[in-house]
Amino acid sequence: MILNVAAYAFCPLSDLPAARERLQSACEAARLKGTVLLAEEGINLFLAGDESPLRALIEGLPSLVPGVEGLNIKFSWSRAVPFARLKVKIKREIIAFRQPGIEPRAGRAPSADPATVQRWLRAGRDDAGRRLVLIDTRNREEVGHGSFRGAITLAIDDFVDYPAAVEAHRADCEGATVVTFCTGGIRCEKASLWMQQAGWEQVYQLEGGILGYFEAVGGEGWDGRCFVFDQRVSLDPALSPGFDAAPD
Repeated sequence: MILNVAAYAFCPLSDLPAARERLQSACEAARLKGTVLLAEEGINLFLAGDESPLRALIEGLPSLVPGVEGLNIKFSWSRAVPFARLKVKIKREIIAFRQPGIEPRAGRAPSADPATVQRWLRAGRDDAGRRLVLIDTRNREEVGHGSFRGAITLAIDDFVDYPAAVEAHRADCEGATVVTFCTGGIRCEKASLWMQQAGWEQVYQLEGGILGYFEAVGGEGWDGRCFVFDQRVSLDPALSPGFDAAPD
């Protein structure tokens, strides 16, 4: 079986060209495929390969990319490597948002762990009795594969469109506790922080995203599957792939 890793961290990084070269060489030596994005704000990676060398690379990541810490990691399995090649790139942001002043590495918005969100979903409200609203920060293609039941979904094609789209729902969320979510948590980090700074009240991010929720508590409250950014296409709440064949 092939181990798949999705991981990110918002942490200050420097000397990115040198870090890119070290990481590229290490991934090639471990025969890994996937995509790694490096930016001054942190790292975002999707890698797949044999279990032992992949786990060794993740454990040794701080030595390859000095400054990496607090890595948020999700594991899943497939019968084949769902990537055709390896790409290690330097970007302006590890997830493009283009909102000045949004710096998750300097401080996060509040988060709610999967067990807490599951409990709130069952009750339809948070522990203080406030109405619960979930907001999907992903694009319309991803939402088409599945989402939390009753969540607010946005007809956007790119995450940079999120602020304007979610503002149209501000009145719908007055007096509620809001939980934002995305695939692995990276977009929630920026979305919830932006909402907090824009004056939204009681905004949380789902810790670990949808995949973290599936891993921790299963699919309660979820309809459909979760789109992923590789040739598996989507995962069900048991983290089983929708398509599990070797790429061309």
